[in-house]
Amino acid sequence: MIKHALLAGLVSLGVSSLFAPIIFKMIKAMKSHQNVSEHLPQHAEKQGTPTMGGLIILLGAIVGAFAAPSVDLLAPLVLIATYGLVGFSDDYLVPKFKPGSRGLHWVPKLGLEIGGVLLAVWIAGLTQPYQIALAVFLVLMFGNAFNFADGLDGQAAGLGAFLILGLAGVMYGFGTYSASLTVLAAILAALIPFFILNAPPAKVFMGDVGALPIGAVLGWAVFDMVSLPEAADHGIWLWTALGVWSLVMLAEIVPPPLQVFSFKLRKKRLFPFKTPIHHGLQDSGWPETRVASLLVSLQAAVSLIAVAIAVAKGPL
Repeated sequence: MIKHALLAGLVSLGVSSLFAPIIFKMIKAMKSHQNVSEHLPQHAEKQGTPTMGGLIILLGAIVGAFAAPSVDLLAPLVLIATYGLVGFSDDYLVPKFKPGSRGLHWVPKLGLEIGGVLLAVWIAGLTQPYQIALAVFLVLMFGNAFNFADGLDGQAAGLGAFLILGLAGVMYGFGTYSASLTVLAAILAALIPFFILNAPPAKVFMGDVGALPIGAVLGWAVFDMVSLPEAADHGIWLWTALGVWSLVMLAEIVPPPLQVFSFKLRKKRLFPFKTPIHHGLQDSGWPETRVASLLVSLQAAVSLIAVAIAVAKGPL
């Protein structure tokens, strides 16, 4: 599996590097631009910046995964395809045919995301209700958490790299290798040419078309990993390591729905800051580079702690 992951990564790096300038020109020609919310005045200068740069990552990841083919890769590849299509609709199709719209409404978007997970579950041959429920929960949580994290220069690429490296380290420490590692390795490699275009000042953003499927594959990899028979041998320590590894994503995904629910129910905010958390930090006066550096550094730190737990409590 490690050899397959390395092969997938090398192929992905070559493909994404080769096609990155071509895809960037295509995105600019399609006029797929960042549409900044009026509630984020500090992002006004990003208005018009091309989005859908995640296509660079998806192309590399898909070709890289096919370079190391395995039937176990079908489910994560289906998630890349379905969540990529949802993201493409949100980034391009809906704004194009409904001028002024910022993308899909959350209800059909959530429904399509659930449908994508259920298709992956069916392909993986899962039938137990608790397995299906856990897969849906993890894929939706990580898919949308990572999507929330996109928008600051270099942030999504940095978070994605340390999330993948951390999860790979946890797999290694506990000896619970998921087949999704091959796809994650391909994504990690494809993040490199994307980061060159996304580094401050960003020439392109990942967009839903990239952030949603990357987060979805992370969620599926966690599900795949904890579903392995050997995962039961590590009990609470495996879940502890994964919980620590997930802290930044939890900080991104938990406050927004609670804030919205509180405002609709009580007509007042639950938190005294804007959500997601990086917008709250910016609103308090932090410069963008400081916010992105903080969150990426925190992800590197919690990933390192999670790997340390895995190595200390795993079979190594």
